[in-house]
Amino acid sequence: MKRCFIPIVFLLILVGTAWTAEAGPPADCPEYVRVMSFNIRYNTSADGKNAWPHRKDIAASMIRFHRADVVGLQEALLGQNRDLAKRLPAYEWLGVGREDGKKGGEFSSIFYRKERLELLEHDTFWLSSTPQKVGSKGWDAVCRRIVTWAKFRDRRTSRVFYHFNTHFDHRGQTARKESAKLMLSRIPQIAGEAPAVVTGDFNCTPDSEPYQILTGSDESEPLIDAFKASLHPHHGPTDTFGGFGPPDTPGDRIDYVFVRENVQVIQHGILADHWDGRYPSDHLPVLAEVEIPSDEKR
Repeated sequence: MKRCFIPIVFLLILVGTAWTAEAGPPADCPEYVRVMSFNIRYNTSADGKNAWPHRKDIAASMIRFHRADVVGLQEALLGQNRDLAKRLPAYEWLGVGREDGKKGGEFSSIFYRKERLELLEHDTFWLSSTPQKVGSKGWDAVCRRIVTWAKFRDRRTSRVFYHFNTHFDHRGQTARKESAKLMLSRIPQIAGEAPAVVTGDFNCTPDSEPYQILTGSDESEPLIDAFKASLHPHHGPTDTFGGFGPPDTPGDRIDYVFVRENVQVIQHGILADHWDGRYPSDHLPVLAEVEIPSDEKR
């Protein structure tokens, strides 16, 4: 019987190729930033067994275990921000309440890993026709809505990027469309041509007009859906709202990570982690691993 011997070098090349194509990139690549969008559901006793006091530990665990470098939260009240900060000592956070620009109402807060990222600048604007007017409400929106943004320097690579985080109105159809237009116009005004990531609960699905405005606008530079741009296949379900249970409408996404075209998406996932039947929120977190380009690559 003849035996076929494969040179060991060639075999290693084959194994390495398979790992790259199927298993994804190496863990902890220093150039990749892990970006999370997470609607944590506001603190209300009406949620009963799913109220915040029963979820705050597992919500913090989601962020910590999945090693998010920067997290855009939605529906976070001041006490919830403080609860998470206490449980996540490796992180700092920023943001203001949408009602008064201070502590009132829900925040679109940003948590960031302080050992990894240096905060350079941050601010908030309102989703309205007067975005700099604190507490302004836009169009047919039921609630005041905001965008909180931050400028970061990556301590590992010295690369600079912006993070915009928001929560579009859940009722106002005109408000969602106008909010999408406003975001597209404000991002280049604030960030110039710098790389940027955008997180949020946009309360719209990929077949909606606001989504089409965000990703295909002829008026401004469109954003890119990290779900579609990921170098490696999407991980997890394709619905982000489960109402404290497993999502049951495949493809019904309303929570997103978007990027500008100069940011490469390496991996994308919707995280369905739960503990003995308990979910950390009525929304599933979205996680994208991205590469922020160096100045030379822009």
